[in-house]
Amino acid sequence: MEQNTEMEVKKKFRMSPFRKIIIGFAGVILLGALLLCLPVSSAEKTATSFSDALFTSTSAVCVTGLVVKDTASYWSPFGQAVILVMIQIGGLGVITVAALIALLARKKISLAQRSVMQEAISAPKMGGIVRLTRFIVLMTLIFELSGALLMLPGFIRHYGGRGVWMSFFHSISAFCNAGFDVMGKTTGEFSSLTAMRSDPLINIVVMLLIITGGIGYMTWDDFKENKFHLKKYTMQSKVILVTGLVLTVIPAVFFFIFEFSDLPLGERTLVSLFQAVTPRTAGFNTVDLTQMNGAGRAIIIVLMLIGGAPGSTAGGMKTTTAAVLFGSMISIFRRKKETGFFGRRIDPDVSRSALAILMLYLALFFGGALAISAIEGIPVETCLFETASAVGTVGLSLGITPGLGLASRIILMVMMFVGRTGGLTLIYAAVSDYKDNSRLPLGKLTVG
Repeated sequence: MEQNTEMEVKKKFRMSPFRKIIIGFAGVILLGALLLCLPVSSAEKTATSFSDALFTSTSAVCVTGLVVKDTASYWSPFGQAVILVMIQIGGLGVITVAALIALLARKKISLAQRSVMQEAISAPKMGGIVRLTRFIVLMTLIFELSGALLMLPGFIRHYGGRGVWMSFFHSISAFCNAGFDVMGKTTGEFSSLTAMRSDPLINIVVMLLIITGGIGYMTWDDFKENKFHLKKYTMQSKVILVTGLVLTVIPAVFFFIFEFSDLPLGERTLVSLFQAVTPRTAGFNTVDLTQMNGAGRAIIIVLMLIGGAPGSTAGGMKTTTAAVLFGSMISIFRRKKETGFFGRRIDPDVSRSALAILMLYLALFFGGALAISAIEGIPVETCLFETASAVGTVGLSLGITPGLGLASRIILMVMMFVGRTGGLTLIYAAVSDYKDNSRLPLGKLTVG
């Protein structure tokens, strides 16, 4: 009897994988905030307010890039290092980093831990999850080191010895789709990569890092197994690659035609492509976004909300969500009962989840913007850009974030947290113990 009671207590307090992911992210954010509060973290060796430190820590762990203090000029080398570590943890995922530490300590990974790892990286099955984790960490280090070495000559040419730190910082930030930069000390606060817009090497390497980090770990695994035999790729990898290509090419063409007409042809091409890549969900910019027209900023907002692939360093609704929603729409138009891609149908539950994610993100996007606009007295269209950047974990800004009050910052922090951990993860963490298999009587409803 006592044994049964003990088992019931353990079952009651056993956390679901979703809750462990949420608590893991929250714990790292709090630790990072406490470290950034220390005087050693600021350039002037003065203590930073907890609200500023918490916002910066949340943005770093959620790989967003929205900041209230310029990273290069406000934070000391120690503070910048703390931010970079948090970006790396946030990019890989708290659970993946914890699993790596366990593997290095030669500890056995339990079945429950493997289940959490599976959810954390959006793996389709638990089998081989430890091997996949090792592969993810190894490839991350290879990509980030390669990016840093490729950018090293360019940064050293422009900034001397400091270019070494800048190369490694921007490589990790770009691969993790974080958008943090350390340019402000030399090119002006909150300047991002605007001073490098005519440097082809820096631009191309940063874009490749953003894309590589944003296509997802399972796509890497597919490439490892099948190389360039695209027909052998899984349906998910194909959807991710095709959707990513469409969401890059079409905006780039639009920007080239309707924006940046005052730039030389080569620079105009580079700038247009960069601004098409970075909203999903890196957060760097090489032009002043306030100078873009309304249509251009609207396209960037859409790209920020969509984000990158599931199981990647990117945030947002995810490219697969956008593809499923678009595919479902086409199926309805064609009066087909099922939605499919590349000769495979998808489970109806996937379409329902995609719709739920869309509605959640739109509610946060519009609700947050309206709240900030009412609190701060800022035009709604400007706030919409900022909230899209927060919930999509992008980091692009029209410059209003540093001047926001505490209430507005809290709204953005909540949105960044939801955007990085995933809306459904947060909901499942809250209601994971609730399961209702009952069915209501069927009713008819006309839409459209």
